[in-house]
Amino acid sequence: MLARVTTFAIDGLESRRVTVEIDVRAGLPNFTIVGLGDRAVREARERVRAAVLNSGFVFPLKRVTVNLAPAYLHKTGPGFDLAIACAVLGASGQIPTDALESRAVFGELSLSGELRPCRGALAVAQGALEAGLSGLVVPPQRVAEAALVGGLDVVGAATLADVARVLRGEETTQPATLAESAAPGAAARAAIDLGDVRGHAGVIGALTVAAAGGHNLLLSGPPGVGKTMLARRLPTILPPLGRDEALEVTRIHSVAGLYRGGGLLAERPFRAPHHTISPSGLVGGGAVPIPGEASLAHHGVLFLDELSEFPRSTLEALRQPLEDGRAAIVRGQRTAIFPTRFMLVAATNPCPCGHAPTRRCRCTESDLARHRRRLSGPLLDRIDLLVPVLRPTAAELASGPVTSSQVERERVLEARERQTRRLAGTPARCNAHMDSRLLRTHLALDDVAERPLRRAYERGALSARGRDRALRVARTVADLAGSERIAVGHVTAALGYRHDAESVDDAAAWTPRSERAEGRAS
Repeated sequence: MLARVTTFAIDGLESRRVTVEIDVRAGLPNFTIVGLGDRAVREARERVRAAVLNSGFVFPLKRVTVNLAPAYLHKTGPGFDLAIACAVLGASGQIPTDALESRAVFGELSLSGELRPCRGALAVAQGALEAGLSGLVVPPQRVAEAALVGGLDVVGAATLADVARVLRGEETTQPATLAESAAPGAAARAAIDLGDVRGHAGVIGALTVAAAGGHNLLLSGPPGVGKTMLARRLPTILPPLGRDEALEVTRIHSVAGLYRGGGLLAERPFRAPHHTISPSGLVGGGAVPIPGEASLAHHGVLFLDELSEFPRSTLEALRQPLEDGRAAIVRGQRTAIFPTRFMLVAATNPCPCGHAPTRRCRCTESDLARHRRRLSGPLLDRIDLLVPVLRPTAAELASGPVTSSQVERERVLEARERQTRRLAGTPARCNAHMDSRLLRTHLALDDVAERPLRRAYERGALSARGRDRALRVARTVADLAGSERIAVGHVTAALGYRHDAESVDDAAAWTPRSERAEGRAS
């Protein structure tokens, strides 16, 4: 007898529909699973057999062949257990097969017949909805997660026997309620605040510009001046996630096995991997491709502390994700696409000892050259704001806060609202996402405003890419100022934030006044 059950496989971040086909016929007892499954799928034979018997059902003593179609798609993980068990029960006439035509099932089975949760329930629910199915059966721990998509009858079942009762119609089921977004994390934001920072008015201004436009930021300065402290307070001034963004972020964390429930994630992610991370750990990969830290930071912040300590190969792997907003991971005959639209925030010391160019520096010329070579020019060219963090004076440390996260967050929200109106109907969500066509449309400059930009380009202080990035920063500076027109002051401020060590003489003339005053004071 034949039976078919629908489930889904996680392929990268996508959910692929899988039809579990089973054939039960007379012959020597045998249980075979085909369809390009991994070891966890092959081991499902023993789990399913024990779960069926321990749940009070009869396992057919016949020749049982299970096919996971399509056969070309790699199947990984134990999430196919429930579908295989339902197919066995349906083919042997122990549950009605017509109830399985409009439902998908997804979950791991224990030997006793209990259902265990699997990662990726949100992606499976989205796949079921897109496939036109009306219902989904998952373990009870994943009901709220699967119900986030809406429009799907999500049912939780604790055991295989409960699944059989649901399919027979013996239990009245109610659709799971749509979970609200997780709390915005006000308590977490209150724990850290820009009001904790003393001095660094110019750097806080750079943080606000980066948050308002979604720009990449590099903080460079001696140890102990507050680079990490400043970077960790950046999420406190970022706008909350929109629903589409929250659904995408929650899905990524669900597939990665990091989602812990509580509704949609409302706070932008902040990921800070250790500098010993591998390239695949940063951008994604592995024998079975899984999201890396760059994808886990999607729509949020990827913070790389001690940037110069990261292996160069790891940092170079970020170049394409920074430019394209996605990482294509190819493994054998399969390709996984992971979104990587994040803000890169990095902190580094100016030299190995951290005290260049003061008299306290004891590094040799070769040490300095080796330190500079760790950060390639192409990578630095993809960073919008290169900001020096100078040592605050004793008076600044004893003074009150420069500003607070609430004040800067309100400024950021106002600037983002202007960008949303301007970029409506385009793929871009903020200034940093604008491509060359949108740049020509929205960032036209008059002759006076373009003059310092042209001069910087002709002197070699900017590449063609760097020029476009400076334009985007200038647009953000204008948005923070409430100006629809990009004036010469906005352009010079943007150039001041391109404080590259390779062009100190040119950049010094454009450094913001607050930053120059801070430098004289120190």
